[in-house]
Amino acid sequence: MATHHEITEHEHGSMDITEHRKTFAGFVRVSTWTAVISILVLIFLALTNA
Repeated sequence: MATHHEITEHEHGSMDITEHRKTFAGFVRVSTWTAVISILVLIFLALTNA
């Protein structure tokens, strides 16, 4: 493990965030589909007087 003296200074904006962006896009996609399906189920239940 690196000691305190071996850690280099971090430069803002230098990290590759490609995987972060893909993960967040997937999260938003799943959340959107979950909300749409939930609304459709609620509409179906309201129409069938369940």
